[in-house]
Amino acid sequence: MEFMKVAIDLASKSGNDIPVGAVIVKDGKIIAAACNAREKDNDITSHAEILAIRKAEKILDNWRLDDCEMYVTLEPCPMCGWAVIQSRIKSLYFGSYDSKYGSFTSPVDLRKISNQNINVYGGILESECDNLLKNFFSELRLKK
Repeated sequence: MEFMKVAIDLASKSGNDIPVGAVIVKDGKIIAAACNAREKDNDITSHAEILAIRKAEKILDNWRLDDCEMYVTLEPCPMCGWAVIQSRIKSLYFGSYDSKYGSFTSPVDLRKISNQNINVYGGILESECDNLLKNFFSELRLKK
């Protein structure tokens, strides 16, 4: 729960981006963290998960994130889900489910086409994560 709270705090700092935060943990310590930065970076790949993976790879000097866990406030999209699988993260914990674009519990379950074994746990602090998204989109609609 403590790592998801850090991810939630990061998500709240996403600015004009959809509020998503991700942290990567190894041996009980956070080694990388990021929030969505697509708008800020003007880069479609600047999702919280991708940015956190890039940071962790640099810290470990290895693209293989064996024995790492990721905590993210929203179920990863297929781009991020595949990056999580390919980086060999052993466990993924997420808050909000994404019934349309989620890559582990929607009609697209990337585990079915992967030879990597990843543990996936959804609904961690789900209401807090859901509220971040609901508030963001409510404010966005008000601005229009």
